[in-house]
Amino acid sequence: MNSRLDNEVIDEEQVVFDRKKQMFKKRGAEIVKTNVEAFPSRERSVFNKKEIEYRLKIEFLVKQGGFFYIEEQNEQRCATFQKGALIEDRRVSVKAEQIDELSLFEGNKERVAYYYDRRKAVQYAEKWWDGRNPAYRDFDVDCTNFISQCLRAGGAPMTGHPNRAKGWWYSGNNWSYSWAVAHSLRWYLSGAKQGLQAKEKHSAQELIPGDVICYDFQGTGKWDHNTIVVAKDDQNEPLVNAHTNDSRMRYWKYEDSAAWTPDIKYKFFHILSQD
Repeated sequence: MNSRLDNEVIDEEQVVFDRKKQMFKKRGAEIVKTNVEAFPSRERSVFNKKEIEYRLKIEFLVKQGGFFYIEEQNEQRCATFQKGALIEDRRVSVKAEQIDELSLFEGNKERVAYYYDRRKAVQYAEKWWDGRNPAYRDFDVDCTNFISQCLRAGGAPMTGHPNRAKGWWYSGNNWSYSWAVAHSLRWYLSGAKQGLQAKEKHSAQELIPGDVICYDFQGTGKWDHNTIVVAKDDQNEPLVNAHTNDSRMRYWKYEDSAAWTPDIKYKFFHILSQD
């Protein structure tokens, strides 16, 4: 076992936990109760060691003024045992998306009227935040695929099929880049003139349930992650649901994420209806 590496992992997780505590303190919130469950998924032997991969489900009962809510998170972990003793327990990292292509909007074609039902989008986000709908492909990095499913459940229209570099759509075993790639969806939402459309807002407080937040964790211009707003807290700040590291009712800033950096950038999109 590499003790230096193990110490780095422990230190990183402690830093993330400390950020979470500070984040709650700044919001005037406190964790009243925590519930933790582990669900083993795979076991294998490597030389004289046994590795058990498992899903850790954490529930936080949060009190913020007179407002109570439950935040939930799933974390994929791997525990290593040697002679029956636990020698390592680490978070399992997911490889980043490999596709950088953009989906472009369709130009100045005639708009199609549609109603975006936020209630249905949020209901979908609540139902599937820690599950996978078999009607769609499950990606290793599933955050944008999940957000697209929520938007579709709310009635957002698809356009651009079958060109993967055009519009926003899913059909059978094929989909546009914007459907499943965080970087593509961010730029699609900025420019779409037909089909699914959005208006960029200046602050998270302007968003309402059913809207979308995009994340560039490193601040480099490569957009990494998307979430959907499902509620607002006692200070009118968004609480979001997401996939990959499955989360429910999570504070939108993601300061308690291992991916967070001080250079993080956000984009805030209000999803539109077209009458």
